[in-house]
Amino acid sequence: MELSVSLTVNGRRYDRQIEPRLLLVHFLRDTLNLTGTKIGCDTSQCGACTVMLDGVAVKSCTCLAAQADGSSVTTIEGLAPDGQLDRVQEAFWEKHGLQCGFCTPGMIFATKALLAANSNPSAEQIRHALEGNMCRCTGYQNIVRSVQAAAAAGAR
Repeated sequence: MELSVSLTVNGRRYDRQIEPRLLLVHFLRDTLNLTGTKIGCDTSQCGACTVMLDGVAVKSCTCLAAQADGSSVTTIEGLAPDGQLDRVQEAFWEKHGLQCGFCTPGMIFATKALLAANSNPSAEQIRHALEGNMCRCTGYQNIVRSVQAAAAAGAR
């Protein structure tokens, strides 16, 4: 049995027939070919699959695509559709908050969620907000600096 879903992803509407158990991360990567959303653990531990769902940062490996029916999703590709980096992306670039880049999409969306709630977070608040995102390159100090730079630049 397939379900009909309609999602707006990065400003574009998609109507698809999907299996009820299809995860949002697989819908984005396999159905729409938006591979910026990473699959790191499939258990909600690493945060690499984080996207914005109706303006809220969610781990797309724990959300069914059917649950997102009628919603708006922003993936990392949607932050710079014309090649102009978002302020958070720019800060990560300038402060070396990205190393291999695998965790970067999730870190960027966790940062955007934090800055939407707190425009001037302390280093401790930043670390707390990023707890659900793992960087296997151990680049946390530069990630914290990147978030601080994004906040200073007025990113949201």
